This record gives sequence, C-alpha cells and structure tokens, in this order.
Amino acid sequence: MNDVVQYLNSSNPETVTTSVKLLLLLTVLSIAPGIIILTTCFTRIIIVLSFVRTSIGTQGIPPNQVLLGLAMFLTFFIMAPTFHEVNKQALTPLFDNKITLEQAYDRASVPVKQYMSKHTRQKDLELFMGYSGLKKPKTINDVPLTTLVPAYAISELKSAFQMGFMIFIPFLVIDMVVASVLMSMGMMMLPPVMISLPFKILLFIMVDGWYLVVKSLLESF
Repeated sequence: MNDVVQYLNSSNPETVTTSVKLLLLLTVLSIAPGIIILTTCFTRIIIVLSFVRTSIGTQGIPPNQVLLGLAMFLTFFIMAPTFHEVNKQALTPLFDNKITLEQAYDRASVPVKQYMSKHTRQKDLELFMGYSGLKKPKTINDVPLTTLVPAYAISELKSAFQMGFMIFIPFLVIDMVVASVLMSMGMMMLPPVMISLPFKILLFIMVDGWYLVVKSLLESF
C-alpha cells in the first residue's frame, strides 16, 4: 500500500502522467453508461425496440438482455464514424503525450457535438440555452456539452416516441378488430389479448418486422 502511495506521489513526470491516465480511465469507465445513453443513439434505439415488444404484447420476449445487446451493437455501428474521430483526434494524441488532457477534451467534444447537433431540435436547444442565459452561439462548437446533452436527450425521446406510435397503430387495429368480433359473438369472458396475440405475431413475421424496424432506425440517423 505504501508503495502505491509513493508511486502516486512521485514527482517523476512520466509517473504522474501514467497516474493521470489511470485516473482518467477509471473516471470514464464509471460514467460510461451515462455517456452512452445520453450522447449516442442508444436512447432512441432501446425505446423503439421496447415499443415493438410492448405493442406485440409478448411480455418478456425478447428478453431485456437481448434488446439491450442489440441496441448496444446498433449504437456502436451507427456511432462508429464519431468514435473513430474521437480516437483519432483526441485519444491517440493524448496517449502519445502529444497533447494535454484539456486539449484532448476539447478535441473529443467536437465530433460528439457535431453528431448531436444533427439530431437536436432547435427548440430544445433554445430552451436550455435560454434557461442558462447563454447568448446565441456562432457555431455548434460554442455550445457547452452541459447544455447540448439534455437538449439532445429530449429530442431523442420525442423521435423515439414518434416511431413507437407508428409501430403501435397496426397492432392496435388488430386488438380492436379481435375485441369487436368477440363482443359480437358474445364471448365477453374470453380475453381479446389471448386471441389477438397469434395474429400480431403472424403479422410481424409476414412483414419481416425486425428488418423493417432496424432499417427504419438506421435511416433515421
């Protein structure tokens, strides 16, 4: 333990740099879930996939682990160009000791801001900028991340719910038709969900639902 303390308190520049990198890595790993959820397309994807499962009415099928895994890999696929720019402009020079930590942060924020600005509604951004008392920025790089991230998050929520609503409509029609038929036949004690579920699954299979949902998600970005 004493060796670790002496190592961290060393005045050797290389030792201090390594300690800072280790601390930075641990910090990033601790807040990684929040970063992935609020600064990437993960929010929209997982909400839309959850809407699909809820609209079909299959309860826990697919399981949460499957939906989360699919959403995670779709996020990595869509965000690959942005992650590549962050690694190229910020992480690699930082680890090669060519730039400082502050410069790395500034460089890493540029591609992230450019991505989020493409999917952030101006109305949402103006809401947080007005509340913060910020002046109108000349470029998106002048907007602080503390303002851009919540604006991007609520924009993604709206987009996800709009897509979820469109997914709900055909399955809702099936539920209404089945319920009307059962009532007209006097079978009021039979749960309509029990009868409509196979028809909804059949419809989803016939139109190749997962392909269409994933295609719509990819094209929305």
